[in-house]
Amino acid sequence: MQDLENILPLLEVLVSHMEDGVLITDRSGRALYQNPSAELFLTDDTDSSRKSIENIRNISSIDLISIMKEAFYEETLSPPSKTTTILKTFQRTVQHKNKVLHLDIQCCLSCALNGQLRLFILRDISKERRLAAILDRATNAPKMIEILQRIDKVAPKRAAILLQGESGTGKTHIARLIHRLSDRADQPLIVINCAAIPETLLESELFGHVEGAYTGAIKNRKGRFLAAHGGTLFLDELGEIPLPLQAKLLRAIQDKEFEPVGSDVPVKVDVRIISSSNKNLRNMVDSGKFRADLYYRLAVIPLHIPSIRERPGDIPLLLKHFCDNIATRSSPARVECDPQAMHMLMDYPWPGNVRELENAVEHAVICANNGIVRPESLPNDILNYCQHSETIGNKISRFRRETEKQAGEIKEALRTARGNRTIAAKLLGINRSTLWRRMRRLAID
Repeated sequence: MQDLENILPLLEVLVSHMEDGVLITDRSGRALYQNPSAELFLTDDTDSSRKSIENIRNISSIDLISIMKEAFYEETLSPPSKTTTILKTFQRTVQHKNKVLHLDIQCCLSCALNGQLRLFILRDISKERRLAAILDRATNAPKMIEILQRIDKVAPKRAAILLQGESGTGKTHIARLIHRLSDRADQPLIVINCAAIPETLLESELFGHVEGAYTGAIKNRKGRFLAAHGGTLFLDELGEIPLPLQAKLLRAIQDKEFEPVGSDVPVKVDVRIISSSNKNLRNMVDSGKFRADLYYRLAVIPLHIPSIRERPGDIPLLLKHFCDNIATRSSPARVECDPQAMHMLMDYPWPGNVRELENAVEHAVICANNGIVRPESLPNDILNYCQHSETIGNKISRFRRETEKQAGEIKEALRTARGNRTIAAKLLGINRSTLWRRMRRLAID
């Protein structure tokens, strides 16, 4: 008990530094505790000295009572079972300090077993919503419009979707959009980056493990599949999953069950799979690096996400979106882009796609002159590319001008010589064979 008393102050310090808002209420919805992030979401008082529990005891912008009834009513009738999702998620749009916030609100269902307290975790997802709106409706690229029309059709279904395309094209945002449009939007979306987890730990991350399964497994872990039960599992960078693990993944998807590491007891799950890869998985199948049966199971609906250079019409929209985000975060002053800088941004091929574009915008805003992004404000990669392209363009223009001048001189000499090539060659100061070769190269009859 003494150890618990020593831990509680440490936990309060940890919670106070979380970016997510943490709110604890009683069963009536009266606030008992909130961390600083929750205060930012829930109070309109800009004077921090006046912030207190009293500010949020009557919250008009978020109807906690209706959320509590929906989240906790059934669970209070009977204790949560092993298959019950610990957190239930709701999304609400609220007016806060003259702007609209999109909040992801998670309710802890296990609180129903622990007396009168109710726990809410609040996360601001406004940035993701704004970018999704751009990807969803504001695109000018025909390829993206076609993809988004397809997404509208397939998102409500439960078929597996494979997103392929270069790194940084927005596959994760597309996956979130699909989940948001599906009938599982109020259930968890669990994301796992298969490239970021060592092969030796990937199986445990996906399927969990039981206590004692291997050295360091000091307690049971449920894994990402079980965490996504009832919702969506997004397997990012699918091509990085090793061949031996692909067989177990295939069985989990086909049979909707798996055994945690170190256990022979099957666990049933209901999960919708979305996956992505920046590699061509079909080519990997042909080369024996990816299982064909797993590929066809996951690529029921394959979608190729085009790169930024394939949809340059989206660049101004994305620029505005990123500028608005940066201004909201750190720089309230309005920033504009002059025509020459915009032309350079439109011409650049963006090998890093949306991710590189976002970094370039932040660089340009920081280096802007009197609120205007000029060519010198842009990153060196863009400047060097555009200067190199301009140099090549100048060479091509000079070559074209010289070619046109040479063709004009030959035609004038031929007119003066009345078509006699020998006389025309003498007028030009060259021999007849040289004149013939030049006429052939310049397509002069």
